[in-house]
Amino acid sequence: MCGIIGIVSQSEVNQSLYDGLTVLQHRGQDAAGIVTCDGNSQLFLRKDNGLVKDVFHTRHMLRLKGNMGIGHVRYPTAGCSTSAEAQPFYVNSPFGISLAHNGNLTNTKVLKDELFQSDRRHLNTNSDSEVLLNVLAHELQKTSKLTPGPEDIFEAVSQVHKRCRGAYAVVALIAGVGILAFRDPYAIRPVVIGKRTTELGDEYMVASESVAIDSLGFKLERDVEPGECIFIDKAGNFHSQQCAENPVKIPCIFEYVYFARPDSMIDGISVHKSRMRMGTKLAEKIKREFADHDIDVVIPIPDTSRTAALQLAYDLGVVYREGFIKNRYIGRTFIMPGQSERKKSVRQKLNPIGLEFEGKNVLLVDDSIVRGTTSQQIVQMARDAGARKVYFASAAPPVRYPNVYGIDMPSPHEFVAHERNVEQIGAELGVDWLVYQDLEDLIAAVNKRSDIERFDTSCFSGDYITGDIDASYLYYIDALRNDSSKSESENSSAFMELHNDD
Repeated sequence: MCGIIGIVSQSEVNQSLYDGLTVLQHRGQDAAGIVTCDGNSQLFLRKDNGLVKDVFHTRHMLRLKGNMGIGHVRYPTAGCSTSAEAQPFYVNSPFGISLAHNGNLTNTKVLKDELFQSDRRHLNTNSDSEVLLNVLAHELQKTSKLTPGPEDIFEAVSQVHKRCRGAYAVVALIAGVGILAFRDPYAIRPVVIGKRTTELGDEYMVASESVAIDSLGFKLERDVEPGECIFIDKAGNFHSQQCAENPVKIPCIFEYVYFARPDSMIDGISVHKSRMRMGTKLAEKIKREFADHDIDVVIPIPDTSRTAALQLAYDLGVVYREGFIKNRYIGRTFIMPGQSERKKSVRQKLNPIGLEFEGKNVLLVDDSIVRGTTSQQIVQMARDAGARKVYFASAAPPVRYPNVYGIDMPSPHEFVAHERNVEQIGAELGVDWLVYQDLEDLIAAVNKRSDIERFDTSCFSGDYITGDIDASYLYYIDALRNDSSKSESENSSAFMELHNDD
């Protein structure tokens, strides 16, 4: 999962891009990058591995000149996390194009072959974002104009939709021309549009989440529609067109479960309200299945589960307490690249408040359970803190299938739910009982928009909405994502970076 941002302003955008990326930092902690364009059509780029605050210093910010620019925060979806794959990417032909991308192409190998054999384009990394950039560049190159207009850009994006498969939310900058943004025909990954009017004229912003729009003083206009492309020229004029043949809105439901900030609106749905309804649905299930429960206190596993846990406690009529203190200087363990790193980080990240556990029957609530490694350790922390019984509730159903649309869920063999029923998973986690959200209830909790036909629930159901995922592709993803492969990739990357520094 990644975060993207783009701004066309009447003044310098470097600080706004930096601030927006900081707000989107939860979407990726591996790398960050910004590219800006000045009045002379010159591009200025800064990107590197690390958090936003560590990648950009004063000397870098001073060099990022211009009134329009794009930015990106990244975490890797296939093992390797080298600085060479930090975004935005850039190609000089045609026009000078820079691109940042959130999602995952599912036909990358086919596109790489086409780019080399037919389009005569060279790729320098293994990133599908560079593939997407070169496909866009090749299609834009077909225009005979010195400067592309909106109609040229929309035609190029139409061809991108025909060639690319999978999930992609894209923002791109064309030097001296403007910024464009588009979503795949299923709108799997989010992009929203913001606008503000100043004395000098209109300014526009696109971002992965509305919280970035809000924080910079823009007004949320709407979401980019599935298959739609929007284009804001350097003067601040807004253009849009539907560029896909059969668009249908099927957003990823895991955005609402885990990734998005609770104060965001995605496709017209409040993430906060969705999580409240998840809590209500869980409470209803507990009342059905454990009518005589003896829960003394509901404790969330911070931070994402707080909203659901608070509503669950209210609906059950049970006390809600904060039982874990979080070290906010440790990254999200879900995003950590290797199993050993995740194990090490949990105890550094959370510390229990003993008084909230001692002698009590505790219901721990989390947004989801993937590997179960973190959950096991947290359950043990609760017991060590004196809990008499430990129950566990997940606001999402069991994760049994890999996500191929931009979320780095591991090999299925590493899922705690792999080939286990709920009782077996509970035994593996070390809890007295375990309850999962039903998929139907999760969908009902999120779906409050009549124009959303359904959601991508592939990690729960195994139903891949793009229709191009088969056993061989899942095997390929498995080989990239299992922890042993990541370890080898990380060691190789470390060696290469050390060698390059010599």
